[in-house]
Amino acid sequence: MATFASDTLRQIALFAELPDAALACIAEAAIERRYPAGALILLEGVLCEAAYFILAGEVSVYRMSPQGRQQVLVQLGPGEAFNIAPPLQSAGLNAASVEALNDVTLLLLHAADFRRLLREWPDLAQVLLADFAERLAHLTGLASDLALYSVRGRLARFLLEQEAAELPARWTHEEIAAHIGSVREVVSRTLRAFVKEGLLKAERQRITVVDHAALEREAEL
Repeated sequence: MATFASDTLRQIALFAELPDAALACIAEAAIERRYPAGALILLEGVLCEAAYFILAGEVSVYRMSPQGRQQVLVQLGPGEAFNIAPPLQSAGLNAASVEALNDVTLLLLHAADFRRLLREWPDLAQVLLADFAERLAHLTGLASDLALYSVRGRLARFLLEQEAAELPARWTHEEIAAHIGSVREVVSRTLRAFVKEGLLKAERQRITVVDHAALEREAEL
């Protein structure tokens, strides 16, 4: 079992404002785990064993349909947490699958320890409630996008978000489909349409936004 310093624990958003005494209790229960890129960390529907907190690296949280269609719920990085609701539920099953996008270092708290810490430290429980509220808002927005916006609209919004974040445009069509709730064939066809209509430019496997105004209009449809 690793020994975690207070400075290390404060890198986790949920722990950042906790008193030193609470951090000492967390450090006693915490376990460090490392996963290589591509490793499956959690499997949806399996009995929950722990809550997880990211010290380094990035993960993808997703659900899979019976037909094998993947829907990415969120990507998380250092300081963020996942699988923190299942330890508090009666069924106690992992709500989603989680995959390491690169080499990942995690801190985990076994479900029983996590519940005990929440009882002992109301400050942690209060921070957790605020985090749950933010996650609910995110998932509500995701459900709204899937229900109310076309694939063109969702794809346009995704492209604008990636450009605003200045992230490398190295997404495969299958990865984009998983993020916007579609399938690779439809994403490929829609991207070709955007290029033909002059909204995008595609060269050397890189997508560049050409007509921002038109893409913003598509994002509202």
